[in-house]
Amino acid sequence: MGYFVSGIGNTIAEMASVVKVLYFPHNTDMSLVISPTQRLERQLRAQGFATVAGVDEAGAGALAGPVVAGAVVWRDGVSGAGIRDSKLLSAGARDRMYEMIVEQSVAWAPGIATVEEINTIGIRPANLLAMRRAVEALALQADYVLVDAWTIPGLKLPQQGIIRADQKILCVAAASIIAKVTRDRLMAGLHAQFPVYGFHKHKGYGTRVHQEAIKKYGPCEAHRVSWSVFQK
Repeated sequence: MGYFVSGIGNTIAEMASVVKVLYFPHNTDMSLVISPTQRLERQLRAQGFATVAGVDEAGAGALAGPVVAGAVVWRDGVSGAGIRDSKLLSAGARDRMYEMIVEQSVAWAPGIATVEEINTIGIRPANLLAMRRAVEALALQADYVLVDAWTIPGLKLPQQGIIRADQKILCVAAASIIAKVTRDRLMAGLHAQFPVYGFHKHKGYGTRVHQEAIKKYGPCEAHRVSWSVFQK
């Protein structure tokens, strides 16, 4: 999983806590997880980039539903306490952090690539398309972009892709929460349209329950039918 931890000691109790961080990130002492910082954002501002946006996505590995990206320009001087990579937070914590980000960030926006686009152009191009749309939807135009893992084709702004940026950089962690919460809410809406699949629970990922529902009912228009799992 590659989660960052700090304060690793040699005692049995300390090692047990580290194991909880690595394998049970939703039920852990978050003091052991390195908090994302604004260090790089501030360095870029000192170089003249006044509006630094973080970007991340959610849903790339799902069998159904759109892929959603988030973009966030965090407000300098605001701590962002509690913001983490969305994968390290419970659903309730993500919802709380989402509201805080909406209220306290300089600018935020989601970007969506539809199931139809995923089926037409493939998941990676659709993923990058969602990211570009999120950046372009910001109410305040960014002048530098920090992206989790990738760089975004067609984006006419300086940018940097950083591995695990969602765990290291505050604006990217915030973007991961915007992406995840937005997508989860969209999947709840798809559940209302197609209730037999349980989208509100597994969010379109390939759980056993989801795969059994696909076998029983066949795919619906929310499924990424271009994927090889549907071609068997």
